[in-house]
Amino acid sequence: MWECWMPRFPSGKPSDAWHKTKRWQRLRIRIIARDSAVCQMCGCRTTTGRKNPRAAEVDHIIPHRGDEARFWNVNNLQCLCKVCHSTTKQRQET
Repeated sequence: MWECWMPRFPSGKPSDAWHKTKRWQRLRIRIIARDSAVCQMCGCRTTTGRKNPRAAEVDHIIPHRGDEARFWNVNNLQCLCKVCHSTTKQRQET
């Protein structure tokens, strides 16, 4: 009965919806600027564009695992290049 009041998310994870918000897009830009568009793991200068290996990604230092407060916490966010985010960081989290 109460189920109808719960929001529906395609993957079942609210964070998927949070990543699509204007709030996240603004925060993402803010974090990249704060970190001077430098990858906090390897030190390379990141770029724009999704397919570029040096594209800027904003990473949760401590995985949020659906915790909304941790998801939005600016002290838990860092700029990484796509390579570090998809390789080194992912290995650390498994």
